[in-house]
Amino acid sequence: MSAVRSKICGITCIEDALAAVDAGADAIGFVFYPKSPRAVTIEQAQAIVAQLPPFVSTVGLFVNAEREVLKALLDIVPLDLIQFHGDETPQQCEGFQRPWVKALRVRAGDDIAASFARYDKACGILLDTYVAGTPGGTGETFDWALIPKQLSKPIILAGGLTSANVSQAIAQVRPYAVDVSGGVERSKGLKDHDKIRAFMSAVHGA
Repeated sequence: MSAVRSKICGITCIEDALAAVDAGADAIGFVFYPKSPRAVTIEQAQAIVAQLPPFVSTVGLFVNAEREVLKALLDIVPLDLIQFHGDETPQQCEGFQRPWVKALRVRAGDDIAASFARYDKACGILLDTYVAGTPGGTGETFDWALIPKQLSKPIILAGGLTSANVSQAIAQVRPYAVDVSGGVERSKGLKDHDKIRAFMSAVHGA
């Protein structure tokens, strides 16, 4: 299989963004969800994006954002991809002139294949851990055995990944990409650069 892609999410400062890039991350993620401890302002994201080197993808994470608010933000911050992490319908994810992925929070009994088919315009589906009342960033893994072997879209695996378990996750799930936030932090919203390097080394060695 080809190399697994990676995103470091919950970036709030340029130092952490550049540490992720230096370690080999393909993408960095910004959380535009005010209730998150990793939330950034439009101004913060704009300043970070302006200082990034070329060929690094920028991803904006949104949770049930109002359409006009999201459109206005996209006019200001040149994001490459949108990550919908709330209860958005397929129709609510479309029409922003950007590729997008839909996050699904996985629990036993879910028909994951049907959800993949429902979001047929997505360029990929992110699988995260279901925790009641929390849209993401829980730091908890889910049972990877729940993921069907043949799915119609690229899988982005998230939920409790760290340098200690990401190699096993890649071997078992064979995802297109992995997504980490809390697993490379020293405190919520601030990254540990040694943890980023260890995580990326494990991804590249998987």
